[in-house]
Amino acid sequence: MAGEDIIGQARTGMGKTLGFGVPVLHRLQTPGDGTPQALIVVPTRELCLQVTHDLTDASKHLGVRMLAIYGGRPYEQQISALRKGVDVVVGTPGRLLDLAEQRHLVLGKVRSLVLDEADEMLDLGFLPDIERILGMVPDERQTMLFSATMPGPIITLARTFLQQPTHIRAEENDQGAIHERTRQFVYRAHSLDKEEIVARALQSQDRGLTMIFARTKRTAQKVADDLTERGFAAAAVHGDLGQGAREKALRAFRAGKVDALVATDVAARGIDIDDVTHVINFQCPEDEKTYVHRIGRTGRAGRTGVAITLVDWDEEYRWKAINDALKLGMPEPVETYSTSEHLFTDLGIPADATGRLPENMQTRAGLDAEQEEDLSGGKKQRRRRSGGGSGGGGSRSTRSSSRTNDTPAGDGEERPPRQRQRRRRRAGQDVTADVTATEEAPAASSDTGEKAADQPPRQRRRRRGGVEVVRDAGETS
Repeated sequence: MAGEDIIGQARTGMGKTLGFGVPVLHRLQTPGDGTPQALIVVPTRELCLQVTHDLTDASKHLGVRMLAIYGGRPYEQQISALRKGVDVVVGTPGRLLDLAEQRHLVLGKVRSLVLDEADEMLDLGFLPDIERILGMVPDERQTMLFSATMPGPIITLARTFLQQPTHIRAEENDQGAIHERTRQFVYRAHSLDKEEIVARALQSQDRGLTMIFARTKRTAQKVADDLTERGFAAAAVHGDLGQGAREKALRAFRAGKVDALVATDVAARGIDIDDVTHVINFQCPEDEKTYVHRIGRTGRAGRTGVAITLVDWDEEYRWKAINDALKLGMPEPVETYSTSEHLFTDLGIPADATGRLPENMQTRAGLDAEQEEDLSGGKKQRRRRSGGGSGGGGSRSTRSSSRTNDTPAGDGEERPPRQRQRRRRRAGQDVTADVTATEEAPAASSDTGEKAADQPPRQRRRRRGGVEVVRDAGETS
Protein backbone atom coordinates (compact mmCIF):
# COMPACT_ATOMS: atom_id res chain seq x y z
CA MET A 1 0.00 0.00 0.00
CA ALA A 2 2.99 2.34 0.59
CA GLY A 3 4.17 1.90 -3.01
CA GLU A 4 7.29 -0.21 -2.38
CA ASP A 5 8.43 -2.93 -4.77
CA ILE A 6 7.31 -6.42 -3.79
CA ILE A 7 8.30 -10.02 -4.58
CA GLY A 8 5.40 -12.26 -3.58
CA GLN A 9 5.81 -16.02 -3.28
CA ALA A 10 2.96 -18.28 -2.26
CA ARG A 11 1.22 -21.51 -3.13
CA THR A 12 -1.58 -21.50 -5.65
CA GLY A 13 -5.00 -20.53 -4.31
CA MET A 14 -3.66 -18.17 -1.64
CA GLY A 15 -5.35 -15.05 -3.06
CA LYS A 16 -2.50 -13.35 -4.92
CA THR A 17 -4.94 -11.62 -7.31
CA LEU A 18 -6.46 -9.42 -4.62
CA GLY A 19 -3.07 -9.26 -2.91
CA PHE A 20 -1.83 -7.01 -5.71
CA GLY A 21 -5.28 -5.91 -6.95
CA VAL A 22 -6.32 -3.99 -3.84
CA PRO A 23 -3.16 -1.79 -3.71
CA VAL A 24 -3.35 -1.18 -7.47
CA LEU A 25 -6.98 -0.04 -7.27
CA HIS A 26 -6.28 2.02 -4.15
CA ARG A 27 -3.46 3.98 -5.81
CA LEU A 28 -5.43 4.90 -8.96
CA GLN A 29 -6.37 8.50 -9.61
CA THR A 30 -10.01 8.61 -10.66
CA PRO A 31 -11.26 9.90 -12.92
CA GLY A 32 -8.13 9.53 -15.02
CA ASP A 33 -7.27 11.06 -18.37
CA GLY A 34 -7.73 7.74 -20.22
CA THR A 35 -4.05 6.76 -20.26
CA PRO A 36 -3.34 3.44 -18.43
CA GLN A 37 -2.14 3.99 -14.86
CA ALA A 38 -1.62 0.30 -14.03
CA LEU A 39 -0.37 -2.63 -16.12
CA ILE A 40 -0.81 -6.27 -15.09
CA VAL A 41 1.07 -8.85 -17.20
CA VAL A 42 -0.07 -12.50 -17.10
CA PRO A 43 1.11 -15.56 -19.09
CA THR A 44 -2.14 -16.97 -20.53
CA ARG A 45 -5.42 -15.74 -21.99
CA GLU A 46 -7.48 -17.65 -19.45
CA LEU A 47 -5.61 -16.07 -16.53
CA CYS A 48 -6.00 -12.66 -18.19
CA LEU A 49 -9.78 -13.07 -18.21
CA GLN A 50 -9.75 -14.38 -14.64
CA VAL A 51 -7.77 -11.42 -13.26
CA THR A 52 -9.87 -8.93 -15.22
CA HIS A 53 -13.07 -10.50 -13.87
CA ASP A 54 -11.84 -10.41 -10.26
CA LEU A 55 -10.62 -6.81 -10.43
CA THR A 56 -13.79 -5.68 -12.20
CA ASP A 57 -15.84 -7.11 -9.33
CA ALA A 58 -13.56 -5.47 -6.76
CA SER A 59 -13.79 -2.03 -8.43
CA LYS A 60 -17.44 -1.89 -9.47
CA HIS A 61 -18.12 1.07 -7.14
CA LEU A 62 -14.96 3.00 -8.07
CA GLY A 63 -15.70 3.84 -11.70
CA VAL A 64 -12.46 2.22 -12.89
CA ARG A 65 -12.15 1.42 -16.60
CA MET A 66 -10.65 -2.07 -17.02
CA LEU A 67 -9.45 -3.69 -20.25
CA ALA A 68 -8.21 -7.21 -21.03
CA ILE A 69 -5.74 -7.41 -23.92
CA TYR A 70 -4.78 -10.83 -25.26
CA GLY A 71 -4.33 -12.69 -28.52
CA GLY A 72 -7.07 -14.54 -30.38
CA ARG A 73 -9.34 -11.50 -30.57
CA PRO A 74 -9.48 -8.83 -33.31
CA TYR A 75 -7.14 -5.88 -32.85
CA GLU A 76 -9.88 -3.39 -33.75
CA GLN A 77 -11.96 -4.01 -30.58
CA GLN A 78 -8.97 -3.55 -28.28
CA ILE A 79 -7.66 -0.48 -30.14
CA SER A 80 -11.12 1.10 -29.97
CA ALA A 81 -11.30 0.51 -26.20
CA LEU A 82 -7.82 2.04 -25.73
CA ARG A 83 -8.85 5.15 -27.67
CA LYS A 84 -11.90 5.60 -25.44
CA GLY A 85 -9.62 5.52 -22.41
CA VAL A 86 -8.75 2.93 -19.73
CA ASP A 87 -7.26 3.02 -16.25
CA VAL A 88 -6.06 -0.58 -15.77
CA VAL A 89 -4.79 -2.91 -18.51
CA VAL A 90 -4.49 -6.67 -17.96
CA GLY A 91 -2.78 -8.50 -20.80
CA THR A 92 -0.51 -11.19 -22.17
CA PRO A 93 3.02 -10.18 -23.23
CA GLY A 94 2.75 -10.75 -26.99
CA ARG A 95 -0.37 -8.65 -27.66
CA LEU A 96 0.71 -5.96 -25.17
CA LEU A 97 4.02 -5.58 -26.99
CA ASP A 98 2.31 -5.46 -30.40
CA LEU A 99 -0.05 -2.66 -29.39
CA ALA A 100 2.68 -0.74 -27.55
CA GLU A 101 4.99 -0.83 -30.59
CA GLN A 102 2.09 0.34 -32.80
CA ARG A 103 1.62 3.31 -30.41
CA HIS A 104 -1.95 2.29 -29.58
CA LEU A 105 -1.02 1.35 -26.00
CA VAL A 106 0.68 4.22 -24.15
CA LEU A 107 2.80 3.05 -21.20
CA GLY A 108 4.36 6.40 -20.30
CA LYS A 109 2.06 7.02 -17.32
CA VAL A 110 2.04 3.56 -15.73
CA ARG A 111 2.50 3.95 -11.97
CA SER A 112 1.87 0.33 -10.96
CA LEU A 113 3.28 -2.71 -12.75
CA VAL A 114 2.44 -6.31 -11.82
CA LEU A 115 4.09 -9.46 -13.20
CA ASP A 116 1.85 -12.37 -12.24
CA GLU A 117 3.00 -16.01 -12.50
CA ALA A 118 6.48 -14.91 -13.53
CA ASP A 119 7.89 -18.45 -13.52
CA GLU A 120 5.21 -19.56 -15.99
CA MET A 121 6.09 -16.64 -18.30
CA LEU A 122 9.70 -17.83 -18.12
CA ASP A 123 8.68 -21.38 -19.07
CA LEU A 124 6.63 -20.09 -22.03
CA GLY A 125 9.56 -18.05 -23.36
CA PHE A 126 8.07 -14.61 -22.62
CA LEU A 127 11.08 -13.27 -20.69
CA PRO A 128 12.52 -11.21 -23.61
CA ASP A 129 9.09 -9.66 -24.21
CA ILE A 130 8.78 -8.85 -20.51
CA GLU A 131 12.14 -7.08 -20.53
CA ARG A 132 11.09 -4.99 -23.55
CA ILE A 133 7.82 -4.02 -21.84
CA LEU A 134 9.72 -3.08 -18.67
CA GLY A 135 11.89 -0.78 -20.78
CA MET A 136 8.78 1.12 -21.97
CA VAL A 137 7.31 1.99 -18.55
CA PRO A 138 8.56 4.89 -16.37
CA ASP A 139 11.34 4.28 -13.88
CA GLU A 140 9.26 5.90 -11.12
CA ARG A 141 6.72 3.14 -10.50
CA GLN A 142 5.74 0.40 -8.11
CA THR A 143 6.63 -3.08 -9.39
CA MET A 144 5.13 -6.25 -7.92
CA LEU A 145 6.41 -9.65 -9.05
CA PHE A 146 4.53 -12.80 -8.07
CA SER A 147 5.82 -16.31 -8.64
CA ALA A 148 5.25 -19.70 -7.04
CA THR A 149 8.93 -20.60 -7.58
CA MET A 150 12.05 -18.47 -7.91
CA PRO A 151 14.37 -19.86 -10.60
CA GLY A 152 17.60 -18.03 -11.47
CA PRO A 153 16.33 -15.94 -14.42
CA ILE A 154 13.42 -14.62 -12.34
CA ILE A 155 15.80 -13.58 -9.56
CA THR A 156 17.97 -11.81 -12.17
CA LEU A 157 14.89 -10.06 -13.55
CA ALA A 158 13.91 -8.91 -10.06
CA ARG A 159 17.39 -7.57 -9.31
CA THR A 160 17.49 -5.69 -12.62
CA PHE A 161 14.08 -4.02 -12.64
CA LEU A 162 12.98 -3.85 -8.98
CA GLN A 163 14.32 -1.33 -6.49
CA GLN A 164 15.05 -2.75 -3.04
CA PRO A 165 12.11 -5.15 -3.16
CA THR A 166 10.56 -6.71 -0.09
CA HIS A 167 10.36 -10.50 -0.46
CA ILE A 168 7.13 -11.79 1.08
CA ARG A 169 6.68 -15.53 1.41
CA ALA A 170 3.14 -16.32 2.48
CA GLU A 171 3.97 -19.67 4.08
CA GLU A 172 6.41 -21.33 6.45
CA ASN A 173 9.78 -22.41 5.12
CA ASP A 174 9.12 -26.11 5.71
CA GLN A 175 5.53 -26.03 4.47
CA GLY A 176 4.67 -28.26 1.52
CA ALA A 177 3.59 -26.93 -1.83
CA ILE A 178 0.26 -28.77 -1.75
CA HIS A 179 -2.70 -27.98 0.47
CA GLU A 180 -3.28 -30.53 3.21
CA ARG A 181 -7.01 -30.43 2.45
CA THR A 182 -6.44 -32.14 -0.92
CA ARG A 183 -6.57 -35.94 -0.82
CA GLN A 184 -4.23 -37.48 -3.38
CA PHE A 185 -4.62 -40.83 -5.11
CA VAL A 186 -2.08 -42.23 -7.57
CA TYR A 187 -2.94 -45.26 -9.71
CA ARG A 188 -0.87 -47.16 -12.26
CA ALA A 189 -3.29 -47.62 -15.15
CA HIS A 190 -3.13 -48.93 -18.70
CA SER A 191 -3.65 -46.33 -21.41
CA LEU A 192 -6.53 -48.32 -22.96
CA ASP A 193 -8.36 -48.48 -19.63
CA LYS A 194 -8.00 -44.85 -18.53
CA GLU A 195 -11.28 -43.68 -20.10
CA GLU A 196 -13.17 -46.38 -18.19
CA ILE A 197 -11.48 -45.37 -14.92
CA VAL A 198 -12.29 -41.69 -15.49
CA ALA A 199 -15.92 -42.50 -16.35
CA ARG A 200 -16.33 -44.34 -13.05
CA ALA A 201 -14.46 -41.66 -11.07
CA LEU A 202 -16.91 -39.07 -12.43
CA GLN A 203 -19.70 -40.99 -10.69
CA SER A 204 -18.13 -40.58 -7.23
CA GLN A 205 -20.36 -39.48 -4.39
CA ASP A 206 -20.39 -35.74 -3.64
CA ARG A 207 -18.55 -34.93 -6.85
CA GLY A 208 -18.94 -31.38 -8.08
CA LEU A 209 -17.12 -29.71 -10.96
CA THR A 210 -14.14 -31.72 -12.19
CA MET A 211 -11.05 -30.71 -14.18
CA ILE A 212 -9.25 -33.38 -16.21
CA PHE A 213 -5.73 -32.58 -17.42
CA ALA A 214 -3.96 -34.07 -20.42
CA ARG A 215 -0.48 -33.39 -21.79
CA THR A 216 -1.41 -32.97 -25.47
CA LYS A 217 -4.16 -31.10 -27.32
CA ARG A 218 -5.19 -34.20 -29.26
CA THR A 219 -5.59 -36.26 -26.08
CA ALA A 220 -7.65 -33.53 -24.41
CA GLN A 221 -10.09 -33.35 -27.32
CA LYS A 222 -10.29 -37.15 -27.59
CA VAL A 223 -11.10 -37.55 -23.88
CA ALA A 224 -13.75 -34.80 -24.01
CA ASP A 225 -15.43 -36.39 -27.04
CA ASP A 226 -15.33 -39.82 -25.41
CA LEU A 227 -16.91 -38.56 -22.18
CA THR A 228 -19.64 -36.72 -24.11
CA GLU A 229 -20.44 -39.95 -25.94
CA ARG A 230 -20.72 -41.73 -22.58
CA GLY A 231 -23.39 -39.27 -21.42
CA PHE A 232 -21.27 -36.82 -19.39
CA ALA A 233 -21.49 -33.05 -19.84
CA ALA A 234 -17.88 -32.45 -20.92
CA ALA A 235 -15.98 -29.73 -22.76
CA ALA A 236 -12.38 -29.20 -23.87
CA VAL A 237 -9.97 -26.26 -23.56
CA HIS A 238 -6.72 -26.42 -25.52
CA GLY A 239 -4.61 -24.47 -27.98
CA ASP A 240 -6.16 -25.87 -31.17
CA LEU A 241 -9.52 -24.31 -30.30
CA GLY A 242 -10.33 -20.74 -31.25
CA GLN A 243 -10.53 -18.15 -28.51
CA GLY A 244 -14.32 -18.03 -28.78
CA ALA A 245 -14.62 -21.79 -28.26
CA ARG A 246 -12.24 -21.71 -25.28
CA GLU A 247 -14.18 -18.91 -23.58
CA LYS A 248 -17.45 -20.69 -24.34
CA ALA A 249 -16.21 -23.87 -22.61
CA LEU A 250 -15.01 -21.95 -19.53
CA ARG A 251 -18.29 -20.03 -19.28
CA ALA A 252 -20.29 -23.26 -19.51
CA PHE A 253 -18.06 -24.81 -16.83
CA ARG A 254 -18.43 -21.85 -14.46
CA ALA A 255 -22.20 -21.82 -14.99
CA GLY A 256 -22.50 -25.55 -14.26
CA LYS A 257 -23.82 -26.44 -17.71
CA VAL A 258 -20.71 -28.60 -18.06
CA ASP A 259 -19.25 -30.41 -15.05
CA ALA A 260 -16.16 -32.02 -16.63
CA LEU A 261 -13.58 -29.73 -18.23
CA VAL A 262 -10.77 -31.49 -20.10
CA ALA A 263 -7.79 -29.17 -20.51
CA THR A 264 -4.13 -28.96 -21.31
CA ASP A 265 -1.85 -27.07 -18.95
CA VAL A 266 -2.99 -23.78 -20.50
CA ALA A 267 -5.81 -23.84 -17.91
CA ALA A 268 -3.70 -24.99 -14.97
CA ARG A 269 -2.43 -21.55 -14.00
CA GLY A 270 -4.52 -19.15 -11.99
CA ILE A 271 -7.99 -20.29 -13.04
CA ASP A 272 -10.13 -19.90 -9.93
CA ILE A 273 -13.47 -21.64 -10.36
CA ASP A 274 -15.70 -22.34 -7.37
CA ASP A 275 -16.80 -25.86 -6.45
CA VAL A 276 -14.04 -27.77 -8.27
CA THR A 277 -14.07 -30.86 -6.08
CA HIS A 278 -11.98 -33.26 -8.20
CA VAL A 279 -8.89 -32.95 -10.38
CA ILE A 280 -7.88 -35.91 -12.56
CA ASN A 281 -4.47 -36.13 -14.20
CA PHE A 282 -5.27 -38.28 -17.22
CA GLN A 283 -1.55 -38.34 -17.99
CA CYS A 284 1.29 -37.91 -15.54
CA PRO A 285 2.46 -34.27 -15.39
CA GLU A 286 5.85 -33.31 -16.79
CA ASP A 287 7.31 -32.14 -13.47
CA GLU A 288 6.46 -31.25 -9.88
CA LYS A 289 5.58 -27.62 -10.71
CA THR A 290 2.96 -28.73 -13.24
CA TYR A 291 1.60 -31.24 -10.74
CA VAL A 292 1.25 -28.58 -8.03
CA HIS A 293 -0.54 -26.15 -10.32
CA ARG A 294 -2.85 -28.80 -11.74
CA ILE A 295 -4.12 -30.14 -8.43
CA GLY A 296 -4.17 -26.60 -7.03
CA ARG A 297 -7.45 -26.06 -8.93
CA THR A 298 -9.18 -27.88 -6.05
CA GLY A 299 -8.93 -27.47 -2.30
CA ARG A 300 -9.03 -23.67 -2.64
CA ALA A 301 -10.26 -21.09 -0.14
CA GLY A 302 -10.67 -23.53 2.73
CA ARG A 303 -12.48 -26.24 0.76
CA THR A 304 -11.48 -29.87 0.47
CA GLY A 305 -10.61 -31.60 -2.77
CA VAL A 306 -9.59 -34.88 -4.41
CA ALA A 307 -6.65 -35.27 -6.81
CA ILE A 308 -6.37 -38.44 -8.92
CA THR A 309 -3.29 -39.17 -11.03
CA LEU A 310 -3.21 -41.99 -13.60
CA VAL A 311 0.34 -43.15 -14.32
CA ASP A 312 1.05 -45.43 -17.27
CA TRP A 313 3.87 -47.96 -17.13
CA ASP A 314 6.16 -45.79 -19.28
CA GLU A 315 5.51 -42.77 -17.02
CA GLU A 316 6.68 -44.31 -13.75
CA TYR A 317 10.09 -42.61 -13.88
CA ARG A 318 8.35 -39.23 -14.22
CA TRP A 319 6.11 -39.90 -11.24
CA LYS A 320 9.05 -40.98 -9.08
CA ALA A 321 10.77 -37.68 -9.81
CA ILE A 322 7.61 -35.75 -8.81
CA ASN A 323 7.22 -37.84 -5.65
CA ASP A 324 10.83 -37.29 -4.60
CA ALA A 325 10.70 -33.54 -5.27
CA LEU A 326 7.48 -33.02 -3.29
CA LYS A 327 8.13 -35.76 -0.68
CA LEU A 328 4.68 -37.25 -1.15
CA GLY A 329 5.56 -40.71 0.17
CA MET A 330 3.89 -42.54 -2.76
CA PRO A 331 6.80 -43.76 -4.92
CA GLU A 332 4.98 -46.85 -6.21
CA PRO A 333 1.51 -46.25 -7.71
CA VAL A 334 -1.01 -49.01 -7.06
CA GLU A 335 -1.79 -51.12 -10.13
CA THR A 336 -5.41 -50.30 -10.89
CA TYR A 337 -8.06 -51.25 -13.45
CA SER A 338 -11.58 -49.96 -13.98
CA THR A 339 -12.92 -53.00 -12.14
CA SER A 340 -10.51 -52.85 -9.18
CA GLU A 341 -12.21 -52.94 -5.79
CA HIS A 342 -9.95 -50.35 -4.17
CA LEU A 343 -10.84 -47.81 -6.87
CA PHE A 344 -14.52 -47.94 -5.88
CA THR A 345 -13.64 -47.84 -2.17
CA ASP A 346 -11.13 -44.98 -2.34
CA LEU A 347 -13.34 -42.65 -4.38
CA GLY A 348 -16.76 -43.61 -3.07
CA ILE A 349 -18.01 -44.94 -6.41
CA PRO A 350 -21.32 -46.86 -6.33
CA ALA A 351 -20.84 -50.60 -6.85
CA ASP A 352 -23.18 -50.69 -9.86
CA ALA A 353 -21.40 -47.85 -11.73
CA THR A 354 -20.35 -48.60 -15.31
CA GLY A 355 -18.46 -46.74 -18.00
CA ARG A 356 -21.61 -44.84 -19.07
CA LEU A 357 -23.62 -42.30 -17.10
CA PRO A 358 -27.23 -43.48 -16.51
CA GLU A 359 -29.85 -41.40 -18.31
CA ASN A 360 -31.57 -40.36 -15.08
CA MET A 361 -28.28 -38.71 -13.98
CA GLN A 362 -27.76 -36.76 -17.23
CA THR A 363 -29.18 -33.52 -15.85
CA ARG A 364 -26.61 -30.95 -17.07
CA ALA A 365 -27.50 -28.70 -20.00
CA GLY A 366 -24.21 -29.43 -21.79
CA LEU A 367 -21.86 -27.34 -23.90
CA ASP A 368 -24.42 -26.69 -26.66
CA ALA A 369 -26.55 -24.72 -24.20
CA GLU A 370 -23.83 -22.02 -24.08
CA GLN A 371 -23.61 -19.63 -27.01
CA GLU A 372 -20.23 -18.97 -28.60
CA GLU A 373 -19.28 -15.33 -28.97
CA ASP A 374 -18.52 -14.21 -32.54
CA LEU A 375 -14.99 -12.80 -32.48
CA SER A 376 -14.73 -12.25 -36.24
CA GLY A 377 -16.54 -8.91 -36.17
CA GLY A 378 -18.90 -10.05 -38.95
CA LYS A 379 -16.13 -10.45 -41.55
CA LYS A 380 -17.03 -14.03 -42.41
CA GLN A 381 -20.66 -13.14 -42.96
CA ARG A 382 -19.76 -10.27 -45.28
CA ARG A 383 -17.47 -12.53 -47.27
CA ARG A 384 -20.22 -15.09 -47.62
CA ARG A 385 -22.66 -12.51 -48.99
CA SER A 386 -20.29 -11.01 -51.50
CA GLY A 387 -18.13 -14.01 -52.28
CA GLY A 388 -18.41 -16.51 -55.09
CA GLY A 389 -18.78 -14.70 -58.39
CA SER A 390 -20.21 -17.67 -60.26
CA GLY A 391 -22.55 -18.67 -57.44
CA GLY A 392 -23.83 -15.14 -56.88
CA GLY A 393 -24.21 -14.46 -60.57
CA GLY A 394 -26.05 -17.73 -61.11
CA SER A 395 -28.58 -16.94 -58.42
CA ARG A 396 -29.14 -13.43 -59.80
CA SER A 397 -29.65 -14.70 -63.36
CA THR A 398 -32.08 -17.33 -62.09
CA ARG A 399 -34.13 -14.69 -60.32
CA SER A 400 -34.02 -12.46 -63.39
CA SER A 401 -35.07 -15.33 -65.66
CA SER A 402 -37.97 -16.37 -63.45
CA ARG A 403 -39.13 -12.78 -63.17
CA THR A 404 -39.04 -12.47 -66.97
CA ASN A 405 -41.03 -15.66 -67.51
CA ASP A 406 -43.66 -14.85 -64.87
CA THR A 407 -44.28 -11.26 -66.02
CA PRO A 408 -46.54 -10.99 -69.12
CA ALA A 409 -45.90 -8.26 -71.65
CA GLY A 410 -47.98 -5.10 -71.34
CA ASP A 411 -49.04 -5.60 -67.69
CA GLY A 412 -48.67 -1.91 -66.96
CA GLU A 413 -45.06 -1.92 -65.75
CA GLU A 414 -43.21 1.24 -66.67
CA ARG A 415 -39.91 -0.59 -67.27
CA PRO A 416 -40.27 -4.22 -68.29
CA PRO A 417 -37.48 -6.51 -67.16
CA ARG A 418 -34.55 -6.82 -69.50
CA GLN A 419 -34.32 -10.07 -71.43
CA ARG A 420 -30.97 -11.70 -71.80
CA GLN A 421 -29.97 -12.67 -75.32
CA ARG A 422 -27.76 -15.48 -76.52
CA ARG A 423 -25.61 -15.18 -79.66
CA ARG A 424 -24.63 -18.17 -81.76
CA ARG A 425 -22.85 -18.49 -85.07
CA ARG A 426 -24.36 -20.85 -87.62
CA ALA A 427 -22.67 -21.27 -91.01
CA GLY A 428 -21.01 -17.92 -90.71
CA GLN A 429 -24.25 -16.14 -89.77
CA ASP A 430 -24.87 -14.28 -86.52
CA VAL A 431 -28.06 -15.60 -84.90
CA THR A 432 -29.64 -13.91 -81.86
CA ALA A 433 -32.19 -15.73 -79.67
CA ASP A 434 -33.97 -14.94 -76.39
CA VAL A 435 -33.07 -17.05 -73.38
CA THR A 436 -36.77 -17.24 -72.43
CA ALA A 437 -37.89 -18.72 -75.75
CA THR A 438 -38.54 -22.32 -74.69
CA GLU A 439 -41.85 -23.68 -75.93
CA GLU A 440 -41.64 -22.11 -79.43
CA ALA A 441 -37.98 -22.88 -79.94
CA PRO A 442 -38.23 -24.58 -83.38
CA ALA A 443 -40.43 -21.86 -84.85
CA ALA A 444 -38.33 -19.12 -83.32
CA SER A 445 -35.16 -20.56 -84.72
CA SER A 446 -36.59 -20.89 -88.24
CA ASP A 447 -37.98 -17.33 -88.14
CA THR A 448 -34.69 -16.06 -86.92
CA GLY A 449 -32.92 -17.93 -89.69
CA GLU A 450 -35.14 -16.31 -92.34
CA LYS A 451 -34.55 -12.86 -90.89
CA ALA A 452 -30.86 -13.50 -90.82
CA ALA A 453 -30.92 -14.55 -94.47
CA ASP A 454 -32.45 -11.19 -95.46
CA GLN A 455 -29.71 -9.28 -93.72
CA PRO A 456 -26.54 -8.36 -95.67
CA PRO A 457 -23.60 -10.68 -95.01
CA ARG A 458 -21.02 -9.57 -92.47
CA GLN A 459 -17.62 -8.56 -93.70
CA ARG A 460 -14.27 -9.81 -92.51
CA ARG A 461 -11.14 -7.71 -92.46
CA ARG A 462 -7.76 -9.33 -92.75
CA ARG A 463 -4.31 -7.93 -93.36
CA ARG A 464 -2.08 -9.77 -95.83
CA GLY A 465 1.40 -8.48 -96.56
CA GLY A 466 0.49 -5.07 -95.19
CA VAL A 467 -2.59 -4.78 -97.49
CA GLU A 468 -6.06 -4.81 -95.89
CA VAL A 469 -8.40 -7.28 -97.67
CA VAL A 470 -12.16 -7.09 -97.15
CA ARG A 471 -14.45 -9.97 -98.12
CA ASP A 472 -17.87 -11.32 -97.21
CA ALA A 473 -18.14 -13.80 -94.35
CA GLY A 474 -20.08 -16.20 -96.58
CA GLU A 475 -17.37 -16.51 -99.24
CA THR A 476 -15.32 -19.66 -99.44
CA SER A 477 -11.63 -19.61 -99.98
